[in-house]
Parts: sequence; C-alpha cells; structure tokens
Amino acid sequence: MAAAPKYRRLDKNDAAVLLVDHQSGLCNLVRDFAPDEFKNIVLALANSARYFNLPTILTTSFENGPNGPLMPEIKELFPDAPCIARPGQINAWDNEDFVKAVKATGKKQLIIAGVVTEVCVAFPALSAIEEGFEVFVVADASGTFNPTTREASWARMQAAGVQLMTWFAVACELHRDWRNDVEGLGALFAKHLPSYANLISSHNAR
Repeated sequence: MAAAPKYRRLDKNDAAVLLVDHQSGLCNLVRDFAPDEFKNIVLALANSARYFNLPTILTTSFENGPNGPLMPEIKELFPDAPCIARPGQINAWDNEDFVKAVKATGKKQLIIAGVVTEVCVAFPALSAIEEGFEVFVVADASGTFNPTTREASWARMQAAGVQLMTWFAVACELHRDWRNDVEGLGALFAKHLPSYANLISSHNAR
C-alpha cells in the first residue's frame, strides 16, 4: 500500500499570511459567496492573523484602475504591514518587492487568500509551491465568479500540493489547544460566527 500523505500541520511560529487583491472593485466580481458573508470571512481571517501575531503581507493589483483600493478594514487592521501596490503584474509572485517581503518573514508556511481565486490566489500559490514553500489557501476567504471557476482552480492547486482550508480550520490548527487562551479564541469566533456568539452567550448565562 502507498504511504499515507504526511499531515502538514500549520505552525504559528512558521506561518505568514498573504492577503492578495481584496480590493473594492475586484470584490464586486465575487459571486460564489454573498457579499456580506464574504467580507465577514475575509475579516475573520485578517483578525485571526492579528490574534496569532502572524507576519501579514498585503498586496494590490492596478489599484488606480478599476480594481480599486484595498478594503479599508484590512488596511486599518495592519497599518504597519508591507503593502505592495503592484503596477501591473497579475501574478503577485512576478513582483520583486512582494517576493522579497514574503521571504523577509523567514516563514516557510504561507496562508494565502484573495480575489479572484483562479488568478490572484492560484498564481502566487503555485509559484510559491514551486519555490519550496508549504502553501495553505483559505478557500472561504477567496472569491471568484462562480462555483465552476472556483472548483477548477481548487483542483489545479491541490494537484500541485496546495492545501485548502477554511478560516475556522486555520484558527483551530494554529491554536492547537483551548487551554492556550479560551477567552481570546472564543471572542475571535464569536465576532465572526453568529452561532458561536450564541454558544458563548449560552455558556456565560449558566
């Protein structure tokens, strides 16, 4: 029998977050999630990155054109993070400043999300895999035109060794053990998951 694939677990001491092209114009193209749902999930991932104190790199594509500026909430969360405004490169990995910022983190695990999934996420994810990074794409914080294009890009990335995750799974895998900080993790979940907020309220009402 073939050996089972190794469980490559996220490590908060060796992970960086790349938020690619979550721009006001591009977000209007997202149709595989409802607008409010998608924004909430993107901010959930961003808040997770802050909670775990992960190096975070922001980038935009042609922001002076129709793609528009970065979501202001993301910029507010990371006022001091590298923010690479790419003048034209579609694949963020083709931008020298972006790659330098990624490598400057010293991390080998890259958590990537962006708009749109099959281009702005898949292209740098595949490029990073080729250079030896472990890549984890946050599927629900990445959006595109429809489920067909999303699933095609997922298949392409998975075939190359990219791991697909959700923001909730990312947070849980980074945290490892509730005893590390029950209140902090619970507050993070409650902020972005109404059902979890109800769970916390029920617990506190005992």
